[in-house]
Amino acid sequence: MSLLPSPHSVPGSHSSDPQFTLRAIATGMVLGALLTPCNIYSGLKIGWAFNMSITAALLSFAFWKVLETTAHTERWGLLENNINQTTASAAASIISSGLVAPIPALAILTNEQLPWSLLSVWILSVSLIGIVVAIGLRHQMLLRDQLPFPAGVATAETVREMYGEGGEALARVKVLLTAGGIAGMVKLVHEAMVTIPKLSTSWVFPIKGPLLNTAGVSTVSLSNLGFVLDPSLLMVGFGSIIGLRAGLSLLLGAILAWGLVGPWVLTQGWIPPEHLTPDSHWFGPMVEWLLWPGVTMMVMASLTSFACSWRTMVSASSRSPNASPSLFTPNDPSMIPRQWFVVGLAMALVFAGTTQIVLFDISWILAIFAVLLSFVLAIVAGRVSGETGITPIGAMGKVSQLTFGLLMPGHVTTNLMAANITGGAAGQCADLLHDLKTGLLIGASPRLQVLAQMFGVLTGSLVGSAVYLVLIPDPQSMLLTIEWPAPAVATWKAVAEVFQQGMEAIPSGSLWAMSLAGLIGVGMVLLEQRVPSAIRRWIPSTPAMGLAFVIPAWNSLSLFLGALLGFIIIKFAKTWGERFLMALAAGLVAGESLTGVASILVELLF
Repeated sequence: MSLLPSPHSVPGSHSSDPQFTLRAIATGMVLGALLTPCNIYSGLKIGWAFNMSITAALLSFAFWKVLETTAHTERWGLLENNINQTTASAAASIISSGLVAPIPALAILTNEQLPWSLLSVWILSVSLIGIVVAIGLRHQMLLRDQLPFPAGVATAETVREMYGEGGEALARVKVLLTAGGIAGMVKLVHEAMVTIPKLSTSWVFPIKGPLLNTAGVSTVSLSNLGFVLDPSLLMVGFGSIIGLRAGLSLLLGAILAWGLVGPWVLTQGWIPPEHLTPDSHWFGPMVEWLLWPGVTMMVMASLTSFACSWRTMVSASSRSPNASPSLFTPNDPSMIPRQWFVVGLAMALVFAGTTQIVLFDISWILAIFAVLLSFVLAIVAGRVSGETGITPIGAMGKVSQLTFGLLMPGHVTTNLMAANITGGAAGQCADLLHDLKTGLLIGASPRLQVLAQMFGVLTGSLVGSAVYLVLIPDPQSMLLTIEWPAPAVATWKAVAEVFQQGMEAIPSGSLWAMSLAGLIGVGMVLLEQRVPSAIRRWIPSTPAMGLAFVIPAWNSLSLFLGALLGFIIIKFAKTWGERFLMALAAGLVAGESLTGVASILVELLF
């Protein structure tokens, strides 16, 4: 007997209810346009993004509930809401298509910045590959293997509760909006006070020791190293989402990077002393050195984890969409027709291949190879995401960078943009599969969800490209700074530099640190693979530790505090935490990021 519920078992759902309505698509596109800047903003801050499905579902429910009460509009149905959240989440997940990683990395290395129209076309071509792969994988992964796809299940459960108890949904929306308002106000106050150093002078503790006499510096303080309290509620919100293990790992990584390795490197004279003044933060000069061991740790951990999932790779490859006609059942209206995949495959191959050739002068052979490689790796990423809830976008990108670095050494544009296709396809494929899981559990039409996803990526491509260009008009001077640490950019840039310049790209004295970091990255992942699950959760997350080398220490502290706060809430107020913690976190993330984007727009206009 199937474990999947029928549509009639879902509160508020009937198979004849309207789904793909004008207001459902319009609501999803509007919410997607509002939520996309949040992920662009947070991606450039800490390299992470937030799944916006639940946020979009809650906000749309509240909006149409108010109109239903005041203007007597038609009831906002569950299946309409599903189309809305599919569209909005597709738009917000456009971040995986390169806007906060390979695209700015290319701008830094080559000063090549596409205009808005061409950048939107590029982002759209990358995202459509992921949609095509997801169409081919739905039957196998969702119906045959019944993979969990945790984000999809969480969204389905939230929507069910929403339509079972409308008052509960409105309560969550109130928490979300209140948290967003508070985070936005804190951001405005923070910006009015201008800089972190002015807020943190009372938290300075000197550490005695001889340092760089040529710079006139004889001591280093915790404030110089970044160990200060930052009033960013966005980081606190993200911390409550990532969990205590990742939060502790970030704290451990920050202590290791900025508390131990960094001061020792200063004493060796491996960091230029020009910008080291007693009353400033030293993130800029120090991160140019620390990012190399940090990136090495993240890359080696990701590749080792990827290699350890060989069974998944074999399973995914042997169950490719062409393996069996039963993957598609065109006569069943609840399935996605085979023709959609075949036509989509051809269109994606031509579209993505053409954009590579025209926009970046990549040879047609490598362009086609990049698209085909993206199909294979997106299949793997989809299965890994389905089993664990984590989409290995970074690992997929690094595999592609290494591949194209060996095929075309020294060609930084080919290295970055061909690999960009793989990461973007993996992210969009996983997002649609999670949405299709939600639709499967509530009795929605997968065909209509695919169409909604296309409207979403169109919205995300247009809005995301515009937001990125407005936020970062000059990547070379603005990124890898205190304001925009952009850790994902640092990772992609470092790998590309090695293939472009060879060992000359690596700063003095960092080879030993990279070797040690690589061994830690490999060893920790191998250890994690071999211990019981009860012990595994106590092993630090190596990617999180590596990330702490690339972002300011105060970000790691805030993320840890958020993770600790989330743990305490779930531990001592479990019922309240299960109801409101995710809404609270989403509000903090959305409130600060939207305020940050709005303040930049105001500066540009006035």
